[in-house]
Amino acid sequence: MTNSAPILSTSRSSDDASGGPAGLATVDAIALRDGVPTPRSECVADEVAIAIEVNGISHAVMLATPLDLEDFALGFLLSEGLIKEPGDLLDVEPEVTPQGVTLGLTVTQRCLWGFKERRRTLTGRTGCGLCGTESIDQAMRPVAHVDAGALRVPAAALSRAMRELAEGQELQRACGAVHAAAWATAEGQVKLVREDVGRHNALDKLIGALVHAGVDAHQGFIVVTSRASYEMVQKTASAGVGLLAAISAPTRLAIQTAQTAGVTLAGFVRGTNAVLYAHAERVVS
Repeated sequence: MTNSAPILSTSRSSDDASGGPAGLATVDAIALRDGVPTPRSECVADEVAIAIEVNGISHAVMLATPLDLEDFALGFLLSEGLIKEPGDLLDVEPEVTPQGVTLGLTVTQRCLWGFKERRRTLTGRTGCGLCGTESIDQAMRPVAHVDAGALRVPAAALSRAMRELAEGQELQRACGAVHAAAWATAEGQVKLVREDVGRHNALDKLIGALVHAGVDAHQGFIVVTSRASYEMVQKTASAGVGLLAAISAPTRLAIQTAQTAGVTLAGFVRGTNAVLYAHAERVVS
């Protein structure tokens, strides 16, 4: 038995040849049961190097699940402030190589000049959001203030969204090892889910998917299967979403950023429980 090649897909609906969800690979393993070794085939999450090139200029290398790459490209550029609006991204050309995937992105000339001024070389590890940033100013750039308007979310909607997010995690159910981000209506109904081995990548994919689907993201909130770090709050604010609900804890910087950006931040959203750290007025009983 040999290991399968990575399953590469830019589409959410693409499945592998065996009928399972894309983004998976099969490997040989030895299972120990009461100390007895048994050869078996295991399903694992795919993880490959994703090289991002902007108008032919190398920008970043991320480790990510090779799924929903067009969503990833758009969400990454928007959340990193490399483009101002979706129309600034003119083309996405994935190229599969033995080493991974190169995403050839074409942006408008206006955005290209700005990109060249703040060009950086970024090596992204699975759990890293700011690796490779060359200066504190780049890492801690101003976060846009969110105008969430009349958004009010019932407390029960947080637990509903987290439950529906878990139900929508195809890769997690198949093999584990992946994070997910979802967008839910104010009532907690999950409409879009994106998964990746990296929590930041999952959120970037979700942001791109929201734009591609034409969803008015202001009318709902984002729920994630990770801690709420500064970058997760920053990306949520960049999408104009007024509430971020995380299954785990926030950091102090994330709380400060949420307070400044006008983002409601909920942590430890588990079952019917949650802790509200910023702008709690949007969560109602």
